[in-house]
Amino acid sequence: MPAVRGYFELTRLHKPFMGNTLMFWPCAWGLTIAARATTLPLVIFAEKLVWFGLGSMLLHSSACVLNDICDVEFDRQVERTKERPLPSGKVSMQGAVTLCAVLLAPALYILSHCDRLGIVMGIVGVFPLHAFYPLMKRWTWWPQAWLGLAFNWGIPVAWISVTGTMPPHAIWVLFFGGVCWTIVYDTIYACQDREDDRRVGIKSTALLFGEHVRSILAIMVTTLLVCLVYAGYALEQGIGYAVLSCGGTLLHTAWQIATWNEADLKDHRAKFESNGLLGCVIWLGLLYDYLRVLYPSATV
Repeated sequence: MPAVRGYFELTRLHKPFMGNTLMFWPCAWGLTIAARATTLPLVIFAEKLVWFGLGSMLLHSSACVLNDICDVEFDRQVERTKERPLPSGKVSMQGAVTLCAVLLAPALYILSHCDRLGIVMGIVGVFPLHAFYPLMKRWTWWPQAWLGLAFNWGIPVAWISVTGTMPPHAIWVLFFGGVCWTIVYDTIYACQDREDDRRVGIKSTALLFGEHVRSILAIMVTTLLVCLVYAGYALEQGIGYAVLSCGGTLLHTAWQIATWNEADLKDHRAKFESNGLLGCVIWLGLLYDYLRVLYPSATV
């Protein structure tokens, strides 16, 4: 069943699980912060978390299909991507377009259950943020920053889905920190293809940062940490956030930047995928603080 396998590969769902959660974790952050702020019942919180998980998976998969549709000519010229389903001919262009629509339709249906403000903000996440990302590597050296906008847009959308109001400034600070986080992990990932990208004319921060890439990424993770600390202070988060979310981020990012081997292509992928664990650690700190608000007498 090579054709079926090809369609499955287009969605990227065959990739390691944690690497496929990078769009979900910001949604979980925003949702959990809003749940704590409003003392949202646990059952409703869990239901919303499942819907955001399903919606982010569908949107991520549809965005990956769209990216491959737009990049098919580039992918044929890059060693790592030339065997993907579209450039290798395992899947037709018409089939890929159909798959993209099939994945996007239920994602939009899930979004339609938000209130008007949530729907508007969610649509912005789909278009222009996700829709324009494949074109950014042609237009700017900062496609990773645009990807950061798209991947972290779930933070304000999740807040709105609970509160029905525009997020406070601390949520936008956290969103900015998330954008910096995305630049870090996607720059590391893009370093796999630097030589091929330079040859075929694909722009990226991996090429822009050049020999200073590690130093610049260190600045980016420092910015992420500052944003996490400030947002936590402004939102009056508790000990779980301080220890797990902030402390865990400090330890993980320090390890990531210090041990990243730029000469090892496998390490690029490994470091990229490890950020799924980081997203989970940040969320666990938020979850702890939320549960402490719901059950103040419990020893959790």
